[in-house]
Formats: sequence, C-alpha cells, structure tokens
Amino acid sequence: MKGTVVKSTGSWYLVRSHADGQLYKCRLRGKFKNKGLKVSNPIAVGDEVTLEPEGGEQQAVITEITPRRNYIIRKSTHKAHHAHIVASNLDQAFLVVTLVSPRTSFGFIDRFLVTAEAYDIPATLLFNKIDLYDEEALGYLKQVAQLYEQIGYPCYALSAHTGEGLDQVQSLLADKVTLFSGHSGVGKSTLVNVLVPDLDLKTSEISAFSDKGVHTTTFAEMFEVAPGTYLIDTPGIKELGVVEMKREEIAHYFPEMRERLNKCRFHNCVHVNEPGCAVQEAVKKGKIALPRYESYLSLLQDEDTHR
Repeated sequence: MKGTVVKSTGSWYLVRSHADGQLYKCRLRGKFKNKGLKVSNPIAVGDEVTLEPEGGEQQAVITEITPRRNYIIRKSTHKAHHAHIVASNLDQAFLVVTLVSPRTSFGFIDRFLVTAEAYDIPATLLFNKIDLYDEEALGYLKQVAQLYEQIGYPCYALSAHTGEGLDQVQSLLADKVTLFSGHSGVGKSTLVNVLVPDLDLKTSEISAFSDKGVHTTTFAEMFEVAPGTYLIDTPGIKELGVVEMKREEIAHYFPEMRERLNKCRFHNCVHVNEPGCAVQEAVKKGKIALPRYESYLSLLQDEDTHR
C-alpha cells in the first residue's frame, strides 16, 4: 500500500493512504539511511512511502521510502553535525516575512532562497502584516520587493489580519504541494488558518492519531486545501544553516551571480578579493545588491567555520 506522510511526531508517522484517503499511524521497520546524509529525521512530511498494515485498526509499518524529488533541509537544532529535513516532494515554497514587528533579516531570507535554489524548488516571498506599515515602511517594502523580483523571486504584499492580498496567494496554491515557512512571529499560522478555513477540523483529525492528541511543534504538517492542493505548515524557524553545500558551489545558488560566473578571470574564483572578478565588479556597479552579496559572504564564512 502506498501513502504520503502528513505528520511526524518523531517516533510515529501519520500516513494518508493513496487508495482510500484514510490515515494510518505508522512506525518504521528497521533503520532507514538517507544516502550518507546525517539527518535527525529519517522520514519527513511529504515523503511517499510503502506501508504494510499491522496490529490494531489503521496501524501500519513503513517498509520503504520512494526517492525524494527534492526537499528543504536545515541544520538540526538538536544534534550537532546533523541536518533536519523540513519537508519533501514540493512544487513550491513560500517564505512568510515581515519588515516590522519582527523584522526578517536579509540573511534569513537569502539562506532560505539559496536552499530552495539548491534543490530546484521555486520560491516566493510573502510580505505579511502590511496593515502595520506606515508610508515610509510601504516605500521600503516596494524597494525590497523590487530587489528580489529583479532576480526572479515573485513577491506579494498581504495582511493575514485584514485579508488584503490573500486572493492572489490562494490562487497560487491550486493543484500544488506548497511549503509555508518563516520566522516565529511573522504571522504564518494566522495566514495558514485563513487560507485553510476548516483547519481546526483537519488538525483535530490528525491530532486524534497523534500520541494522546498532543501537538508537537517541531515537525511540519500537511493539509489538503482542496483535491490535489496541499499546504505544508512548518513551525517557526529561528535560524537557517545551509547544509550539503561546498564553498565553491554557493555562488551558483544566487541567480544574479550565476549568470556572471563564466566572466571571472579565474575559474575557481570565490568572489571575495580575486582580481578580474565579475561578481565584485557587478556589486561595485550596483548590479548585484549589496545585502545579497553580504549574505553570500556570510554563507562563505559559515562554510569556513565548519570545515
């Protein structure tokens, strides 16, 4: 029997069967290895799995994981040198950000975009809480959105509180598996609740299968918005460490740098202080935004620290 993992509690996995749509409470059979990846969670929400019914009603064992077509991954907060797969098999990823109360840093935004870029996941930025913005903040939002739209990332301004801009976001979800992520406090949960009106019902359905109905906040959860349309809600992320990336690869995941890499004098240029570097030249001329270049340097520094 085949199914999709819709929630993980760490020891138990909830899997929705492809055949009848029923939820099965599953455990793992043996140990699963992730192609040399050191991960704190061998199975993630969004994984397609094979299961065999076992024991009580609607209980099963996961016997196999179908190879993932992509995933969003971050450094584990619990285990040193381990990674945590946030969710897998995504059609797109939405990062909910705010420029006020609390302000999302460029560094956080860029780390998320680099991770999505590395696994070929189209990413969109949702600027929430615009009901709190004054004229100056709205002007700044326009500048930031322009910066990201110029390099290929769609940006939407919205308010989960007033409903402004939500129709556009709703239309982007149709027939796709969409990951929603963001810092704690950006209003992501409020936004998800508005986009999935009967979320309380769906949450209680899933909670009934969790250990004594206790909600865990460290794992993602998948909800069906409409037939064929799925939304994966994730707990607020404090920080994003980039995983599985070599130092010389990082520039490839910045679209505005990628298009200039073959113009550098040296083929192994890392775009820091080498002569004849097309990337540094573009930064000087304002063709690559300084905050983006600073994010790149920060990622390089991360890699140097962990080598």
